[in-house]
Amino acid sequence: MKRKQRITKIALHALLILVVYVFQGMVFPYLRLAGLSPLLLPLVSTGFAVQEGRQVGGITGIFAGILCDLSLNEPVGLFTVVLTFTGLAVGELADTVITRRFITYLMFCVGVLVICAIAQVTPLIYRVLIYQVSIPPGELFWTAIWQTVYSLIFSIPIWVFIKSIVKRTVR
Repeated sequence: MKRKQRITKIALHALLILVVYVFQGMVFPYLRLAGLSPLLLPLVSTGFAVQEGRQVGGITGIFAGILCDLSLNEPVGLFTVVLTFTGLAVGELADTVITRRFITYLMFCVGVLVICAIAQVTPLIYRVLIYQVSIPPGELFWTAIWQTVYSLIFSIPIWVFIKSIVKRTVR
């Protein structure tokens, strides 16, 4: 790949991640549905992992994770670690076993969003156990389910942008 093509590819990846970060961190907190905001950055890192493989999936996972931690005020590094490892894992599967189609992307999005929901709920469970804070487990479960469903609605437009970026840049 030529240097100009590589710079264009990196710039388009970064631009999409930044635009999604703005929507996740600055737009959707004001457009809550049943008190929930969607998680969009995991969809981006999963999409790039499915389309471009392990290396790109891991790198976009790092940056999407850092921005996700910033936008959600989560414990330092929680989403950075989760999205890096899921980007690497999904990318490895894309390089070796799976097809690079929308249905595959959608299935992995469900898995990654469930992993992210578990990661978000874990500190709350810790508070319940240590500090005896009263949070009904059923509420945590249903909140995780509805946030996953709400987030999946945006998988279609994100997939369209990822596909157009991949078509524009040569592997």
